[in-house]
Amino acid sequence: MTIALAAPSADLFDSWAATVAEFGGVHIDGAGLELGTVPDREACGAFVAKAQLYGRASAQLPDGHVPCDYFWITDDGEVVGFIAFRRELNDWLRRVGGHIGYSVRPSRRRQGIVRAALNLVLERARAEGYDRVMLTCDDDNEGSYRTIEGAGGVLEDVIEAPDAGHPRLRRYWIALS
Repeated sequence: MTIALAAPSADLFDSWAATVAEFGGVHIDGAGLELGTVPDREACGAFVAKAQLYGRASAQLPDGHVPCDYFWITDDGEVVGFIAFRRELNDWLRRVGGHIGYSVRPSRRRQGIVRAALNLVLERARAEGYDRVMLTCDDDNEGSYRTIEGAGGVLEDVIEAPDAGHPRLRRYWIALS
């Protein structure tokens, strides 16, 4: 297994489309896609353009959006998941989203893929001078909270967030310095 972070690219369309399709139309954390996105070439091209826009610090973004680096998690060059690094926190992200969101296609879970990808994003954040980052996960998502804790995450609290689609949400901070 060779886990890497790839910039979104139409060159990876086939494995991107297969990965998105495997989620079956549900929300995909860290993917930057609208709910129910059909993984066709048009959607891929639109997302590649979105990722380029959001990755520019000076970009004019829609209200409520923040600069974000979107990555496709690859294994030997095939897309197996998604991870996003939001460069700042607005009120909503501070409450329920955090700096980093991620997902791995269902058939590739429990293989250490997120752990490896998260470590790569944390290295980037550290190199760019971030002192700490916030991550959140559903209170009942044992795989995710174990991954966050394994990366040094310290639980700040558990909140009720039904308005955001999360009955109970764990909020963590990872110190980078």
